[in-house]
Amino acid sequence: MAVRIVRLGSPRLRGEGLRIGTVRRPPRGVPKSEFASRDFYDVWLPDLAPSEALVKLGQGAASEKDWIAFAKKYRTEMKRPEAQRLLDLLAAMSIETNFAVGCYCAEEMRCHRSVLRTLLEEHGARME
Repeated sequence: MAVRIVRLGSPRLRGEGLRIGTVRRPPRGVPKSEFASRDFYDVWLPDLAPSEALVKLGQGAASEKDWIAFAKKYRTEMKRPEAQRLLDLLAAMSIETNFAVGCYCAEEMRCHRSVLRTLLEEHGARME
């Protein structure tokens, strides 16, 4: 059993399990009834997405220094008690079942999901 980090909207992999969207906004132009069937997500969990202001900072990160600043601020946001509880929950779930968490960004290394991967690992999640 494990957590897989995915790009939302990409084809699901065999055995992936439930797909959780850790994004601030639902996909544009897609009816809510089609989120799962179009491989976006089954469950929306915006509480693990960066704040709106931080999303803009991350999308505008032009240099490695900018990206590191974004990652540091996102980690700070994820220190909130409610975020810590969610990370603990996902880590515990990864021992019992397969599921995926993701975002829309094309490049994982320039997406909050790269930091989320590390946070989940730090909370003891089994990673794919």
